[in-house]
Amino acid sequence: MTRREALPLLSSLLLPRTSASEVNRERLPGVLRLEARARDENSRPIRHDLIWPVASTAIIICDMWDNHYCQSSARRLAMMVPRMNEVLKAARRAGVMIIHAPSGTMDVYKNTPFRRRMTDAKPATPPEPIGKWCYLDRKREAGLPIDDVTEPCDDAVVGERVRRYNRQHEGIEIAAYDGISDSGQEIYNFCEKEGIGNIALMGVHANMCVLGRSFGIRQMTRIGRQVVLVRDLTDAMYDPRQRPYVSHERGTELVVEHIERYWCPSVKADDLMLRHSQSS
Repeated sequence: MTRREALPLLSSLLLPRTSASEVNRERLPGVLRLEARARDENSRPIRHDLIWPVASTAIIICDMWDNHYCQSSARRLAMMVPRMNEVLKAARRAGVMIIHAPSGTMDVYKNTPFRRRMTDAKPATPPEPIGKWCYLDRKREAGLPIDDVTEPCDDAVVGERVRRYNRQHEGIEIAAYDGISDSGQEIYNFCEKEGIGNIALMGVHANMCVLGRSFGIRQMTRIGRQVVLVRDLTDAMYDPRQRPYVSHERGTELVVEHIERYWCPSVKADDLMLRHSQSS
């Protein structure tokens, strides 16, 4: 069964059995109403609604690995996992496509249907070549608001930058018609096959992989996808001992604001669960 064939069954499970106060009656079966937040040239927030059919929407989970050389980052990621899995389960039930992208670990998943689903998609030609990494684009964006070069890890004592991850965090369920890929071209092929034009990105790190990967915000925007960042399910690689000398939380907020101004709006995770979202 293809994903498109499965969607009528998924749609029948769209609204969970819950109290009327928890259901957004404005949201019709098969449709997500996203309360998006962008920013103008003066970084003032601009709020507007996006209406996305679930059949043309995918969530990409970026680099939610099982470990990291920066242990502070690994702890924050682990704290994010239960909430992320809850959101993904609800979105999956609604019919949203879930694409897991734990970069550099594809060998772990090579014999799974989730991986083959992505590799088997017929090659498609994007409007511009998809590279391995999208660096800061000075023609479109200012420099990042934080220093993530001098030392981005906020451990008390920063250890050697060695690979400590082997797979996606096991607390994130991979199920049903999910896909697994860390290739922007493979994901493009699959999205073309399935008619997916809307991408919600969550995961880590907002100032690095979420922006720069071949499936990240810069690349997906450049090839014409409608993109949003899930701002309450992301984190930045930032050390408060570096410029601009703010808390880690504020550093992440500054990166989110940068993305909202120069690349795409952000939304809150509740929007992907077909429930009321609280403004922030």
